[in-house]
Amino acid sequence: MRTPWIVASIFASFFSSSSYSDFVGLNIGSSFWVPGVSGSFNSSNNSNVPVSNRATSDRKSNQSFSVKFEHPIPALPNVKFQNFALTNSSTADLNNVNFNGTNFNGNHTSNLDLSHNDLTLYYELLDNWVNLDLGLNLKQIDGDISVRDETIGINETIPQIYISARFDLPTTGFYVGADLQNISILSDNKAENSTLMVGYETSSGLGIEGGYKSFSINLDNASSLNAQLEYDGLYVNGYIHF
Repeated sequence: MRTPWIVASIFASFFSSSSYSDFVGLNIGSSFWVPGVSGSFNSSNNSNVPVSNRATSDRKSNQSFSVKFEHPIPALPNVKFQNFALTNSSTADLNNVNFNGTNFNGNHTSNLDLSHNDLTLYYELLDNWVNLDLGLNLKQIDGDISVRDETIGINETIPQIYISARFDLPTTGFYVGADLQNISILSDNKAENSTLMVGYETSSGLGIEGGYKSFSINLDNASSLNAQLEYDGLYVNGYIHF
Protein backbone atom coordinates (compact mmCIF):
# COMPACT_ATOMS: atom_id res chain seq x y z
CA MET A 1 0.00 0.00 0.00
CA ARG A 2 3.03 2.38 0.16
CA THR A 3 3.25 2.98 -3.58
CA PRO A 4 -0.10 4.84 -3.96
CA TRP A 5 0.81 7.12 -1.07
CA ILE A 6 4.25 7.90 -2.55
CA VAL A 7 2.71 8.76 -5.93
CA ALA A 8 0.02 10.84 -4.25
CA SER A 9 2.65 12.75 -2.24
CA ILE A 10 4.56 13.63 -5.40
CA PHE A 11 1.40 14.94 -7.07
CA ALA A 12 0.45 16.83 -3.93
CA SER A 13 3.81 18.61 -3.77
CA PHE A 14 3.60 19.52 -7.46
CA PHE A 15 0.06 20.83 -7.53
CA SER A 16 0.20 22.67 -4.21
CA SER A 17 2.86 25.06 -5.55
CA SER A 18 1.74 28.65 -5.96
CA SER A 19 1.71 28.46 -9.78
CA TYR A 20 -0.95 25.76 -9.77
CA SER A 21 -2.93 26.27 -6.57
CA ASP A 22 -5.35 28.74 -8.17
CA PHE A 23 -6.11 26.51 -11.13
CA VAL A 24 -6.36 22.91 -9.97
CA GLY A 25 -7.52 20.99 -6.93
CA LEU A 26 -6.26 17.73 -5.49
CA ASN A 27 -7.95 15.67 -2.78
CA ILE A 28 -6.22 12.65 -1.22
CA GLY A 29 -8.01 10.50 1.33
CA SER A 30 -8.18 7.19 3.14
CA SER A 31 -11.24 5.68 4.79
CA PHE A 32 -12.26 2.75 6.97
CA TRP A 33 -15.60 1.01 6.58
CA VAL A 34 -17.03 -1.76 8.79
CA PRO A 35 -19.96 -3.24 6.83
CA GLY A 36 -22.32 -6.08 7.51
CA VAL A 37 -23.20 -8.31 4.58
CA SER A 38 -26.23 -10.39 3.59
CA GLY A 39 -27.56 -12.13 0.50
CA SER A 40 -26.74 -15.29 -1.43
CA PHE A 41 -24.76 -16.69 -4.35
CA ASN A 42 -24.66 -19.79 -6.53
CA SER A 43 -22.80 -21.27 -9.47
CA SER A 44 -24.52 -22.32 -12.71
CA ASN A 45 -27.97 -21.62 -11.17
CA ASN A 46 -27.61 -24.38 -8.57
CA SER A 47 -28.98 -24.00 -5.04
CA ASN A 48 -28.08 -20.76 -3.29
CA VAL A 49 -25.40 -20.44 -0.64
CA PRO A 50 -26.81 -18.00 1.95
CA VAL A 51 -24.65 -15.17 3.28
CA SER A 52 -25.29 -13.40 6.58
CA ASN A 53 -22.73 -11.55 8.66
CA ARG A 54 -24.49 -8.78 10.54
CA ALA A 55 -23.12 -9.21 14.06
CA THR A 56 -20.91 -6.25 14.97
CA SER A 57 -18.28 -8.51 16.55
CA ASP A 58 -17.89 -10.51 13.30
CA ARG A 59 -17.52 -7.59 10.91
CA LYS A 60 -14.22 -6.80 9.22
CA SER A 61 -12.77 -3.34 8.75
CA ASN A 62 -12.16 -2.55 5.07
CA GLN A 63 -9.92 0.25 3.85
CA SER A 64 -10.12 2.43 0.76
CA PHE A 65 -7.79 5.00 -0.79
CA SER A 66 -8.89 7.85 -3.04
CA VAL A 67 -7.42 10.59 -5.22
CA LYS A 68 -9.53 13.30 -6.83
CA PHE A 69 -8.17 15.80 -9.39
CA GLU A 70 -10.10 18.87 -10.54
CA HIS A 71 -9.05 21.45 -13.14
CA PRO A 72 -10.49 24.55 -14.88
CA ILE A 73 -10.71 23.21 -18.47
CA PRO A 74 -14.47 23.12 -19.23
CA ALA A 75 -14.38 20.50 -22.00
CA LEU A 76 -12.41 17.93 -20.01
CA PRO A 77 -13.92 15.98 -17.11
CA ASN A 78 -12.47 15.92 -13.63
CA VAL A 79 -11.08 12.59 -12.44
CA LYS A 80 -11.55 10.57 -9.28
CA PHE A 81 -9.94 7.21 -8.51
CA GLN A 82 -10.86 5.09 -5.51
CA ASN A 83 -9.57 1.67 -4.50
CA PHE A 84 -11.74 -0.47 -2.21
CA ALA A 85 -10.60 -3.53 -0.29
CA LEU A 86 -13.81 -5.44 0.43
CA THR A 87 -13.48 -8.87 2.02
CA ASN A 88 -15.83 -10.74 4.32
CA SER A 89 -16.84 -14.25 5.35
CA SER A 90 -19.99 -16.08 6.37
CA THR A 91 -20.81 -19.53 7.76
CA ALA A 92 -23.97 -21.42 6.76
CA ASP A 93 -25.48 -24.89 7.12
CA LEU A 94 -25.60 -26.30 3.58
CA ASN A 95 -27.80 -29.19 2.46
CA ASN A 96 -26.45 -30.88 -0.69
CA VAL A 97 -25.51 -27.57 -2.30
CA ASN A 98 -23.41 -27.81 -5.46
CA PHE A 99 -20.87 -25.02 -5.88
CA ASN A 100 -18.43 -25.06 -8.76
CA GLY A 101 -18.96 -28.81 -9.25
CA THR A 102 -18.58 -29.89 -5.62
CA ASN A 103 -21.42 -30.87 -3.28
CA PHE A 104 -21.38 -29.43 0.23
CA ASN A 105 -23.25 -30.59 3.34
CA GLY A 106 -23.09 -29.24 6.89
CA ASN A 107 -21.51 -26.04 8.16
CA HIS A 108 -19.13 -24.38 5.73
CA THR A 109 -17.52 -20.95 5.59
CA SER A 110 -17.79 -18.83 2.46
CA ASN A 111 -15.13 -16.22 1.74
CA LEU A 112 -16.13 -13.17 -0.28
CA ASP A 113 -13.66 -10.83 -1.95
CA LEU A 114 -15.38 -8.08 -3.91
CA SER A 115 -12.45 -5.67 -3.91
CA HIS A 116 -12.76 -3.15 -6.71
CA ASN A 117 -11.52 0.07 -8.26
CA ASP A 118 -13.73 3.02 -9.18
CA LEU A 119 -12.62 5.37 -11.95
CA THR A 120 -14.94 8.37 -12.19
CA LEU A 121 -15.04 11.05 -14.88
CA TYR A 122 -17.31 13.92 -13.89
CA TYR A 123 -18.22 17.56 -14.42
CA GLU A 124 -18.93 20.19 -11.76
CA LEU A 125 -22.40 21.60 -12.37
CA LEU A 126 -22.27 23.79 -9.25
CA ASP A 127 -19.19 24.91 -7.33
CA ASN A 128 -19.89 27.26 -4.42
CA TRP A 129 -21.49 26.56 -1.05
CA VAL A 130 -23.62 24.08 -2.99
CA ASN A 131 -21.54 21.57 -4.96
CA LEU A 132 -23.08 19.26 -7.55
CA ASP A 133 -21.15 16.79 -9.72
CA LEU A 134 -22.44 14.52 -12.49
CA GLY A 135 -20.52 11.93 -14.46
CA LEU A 136 -19.73 8.32 -15.31
CA ASN A 137 -18.13 5.77 -12.99
CA LEU A 138 -16.42 2.56 -14.13
CA LYS A 139 -16.44 -0.05 -11.37
CA GLN A 140 -13.80 -2.72 -12.03
CA ILE A 141 -14.25 -5.74 -9.75
CA ASP A 142 -11.28 -8.04 -9.28
CA GLY A 143 -12.07 -10.63 -6.63
CA ASP A 144 -13.49 -14.08 -5.98
CA ILE A 145 -16.01 -16.08 -3.99
CA SER A 146 -15.10 -19.43 -2.45
CA VAL A 147 -16.54 -22.26 -0.39
CA ARG A 148 -13.69 -24.19 1.19
CA ASP A 149 -11.33 -25.10 -1.68
CA GLU A 150 -13.75 -24.23 -4.50
CA THR A 151 -13.19 -20.72 -5.86
CA ILE A 152 -14.73 -18.74 -8.70
CA GLY A 153 -12.92 -15.59 -9.79
CA ILE A 154 -14.70 -12.33 -10.59
CA ASN A 155 -13.37 -9.90 -13.17
CA GLU A 156 -16.15 -7.56 -14.26
CA THR A 157 -16.50 -3.89 -15.19
CA ILE A 158 -19.81 -2.17 -14.46
CA PRO A 159 -20.51 1.38 -15.79
CA GLN A 160 -22.59 3.57 -13.47
CA ILE A 161 -24.08 7.06 -13.44
CA TYR A 162 -22.29 9.15 -10.80
CA ILE A 163 -23.96 11.93 -8.78
CA SER A 164 -22.36 13.80 -5.88
CA ALA A 165 -23.84 16.65 -3.85
CA ARG A 166 -22.29 18.62 -0.98
CA PHE A 167 -23.73 21.51 1.02
CA ASP A 168 -21.21 23.68 2.88
CA LEU A 169 -22.37 25.51 5.99
CA PRO A 170 -20.91 29.00 5.37
CA THR A 171 -17.99 30.14 7.58
CA THR A 172 -18.11 27.00 9.76
CA GLY A 173 -16.06 24.41 7.86
CA PHE A 174 -18.85 21.86 8.33
CA TYR A 175 -20.71 20.21 5.46
CA VAL A 176 -23.20 17.48 4.64
CA GLY A 177 -23.34 15.51 1.43
CA ALA A 178 -24.16 12.38 -0.52
CA ASP A 179 -22.52 10.32 -3.26
CA LEU A 180 -24.79 8.12 -5.39
CA GLN A 181 -23.95 5.52 -8.01
CA ASN A 182 -27.29 3.78 -8.20
CA ILE A 183 -27.86 3.43 -11.95
CA SER A 184 -25.86 0.74 -13.78
CA ILE A 185 -25.75 0.86 -17.58
CA LEU A 186 -24.51 -1.26 -20.50
CA SER A 187 -24.06 -4.40 -18.39
CA ASP A 188 -26.08 -7.43 -17.29
CA ASN A 189 -24.44 -7.04 -13.88
CA LYS A 190 -25.71 -4.33 -11.55
CA ALA A 191 -24.14 -2.44 -8.67
CA GLU A 192 -25.38 0.35 -6.41
CA ASN A 193 -23.43 2.62 -4.06
CA SER A 194 -24.79 5.20 -1.63
CA THR A 195 -22.81 7.33 0.82
CA LEU A 196 -24.29 9.83 3.26
CA MET A 197 -21.78 12.01 5.07
CA VAL A 198 -21.16 14.75 7.60
CA GLY A 199 -17.72 16.36 7.63
CA TYR A 200 -15.44 19.17 8.70
CA GLU A 201 -12.62 20.75 6.70
CA THR A 202 -10.07 23.17 8.16
CA SER A 203 -8.82 26.28 6.38
CA SER A 204 -5.57 24.42 5.64
CA GLY A 205 -7.44 21.67 3.75
CA LEU A 206 -7.28 18.90 6.34
CA GLY A 207 -10.64 17.21 6.73
CA ILE A 208 -12.49 14.40 8.41
CA GLU A 209 -15.91 12.98 7.64
CA GLY A 210 -18.08 10.09 8.68
CA GLY A 211 -21.41 8.60 7.83
CA TYR A 212 -23.21 5.65 6.35
CA LYS A 213 -22.19 3.70 3.25
CA SER A 214 -24.04 0.96 1.38
CA PHE A 215 -23.04 -1.22 -1.56
CA SER A 216 -25.07 -3.87 -3.35
CA ILE A 217 -24.22 -6.04 -6.32
CA ASN A 218 -26.15 -8.38 -8.59
CA LEU A 219 -23.95 -10.65 -10.70
CA ASP A 220 -25.75 -12.40 -13.55
CA ASN A 221 -23.81 -15.47 -14.71
CA ALA A 222 -20.42 -13.79 -14.32
CA SER A 223 -17.98 -16.68 -14.92
CA SER A 224 -20.92 -19.02 -14.06
CA LEU A 225 -21.43 -17.09 -10.80
CA ASN A 226 -24.73 -15.52 -9.73
CA ALA A 227 -24.79 -13.34 -6.64
CA GLN A 228 -27.08 -10.90 -4.85
CA LEU A 229 -25.14 -9.29 -2.00
CA GLU A 230 -25.71 -6.21 0.14
CA TYR A 231 -23.15 -4.43 2.33
CA ASP A 232 -23.81 -1.52 4.67
CA GLY A 233 -22.32 0.14 7.71
CA LEU A 234 -20.62 3.18 9.20
CA TYR A 235 -17.41 4.64 7.82
CA VAL A 236 -14.85 7.33 8.65
CA ASN A 237 -12.64 9.17 6.18
CA GLY A 238 -9.63 11.45 6.60
CA TYR A 239 -8.30 13.58 3.75
CA ILE A 240 -6.23 16.55 2.68
CA HIS A 241 -7.46 19.01 0.06
CA PHE A 242 -4.99 21.18 -1.85
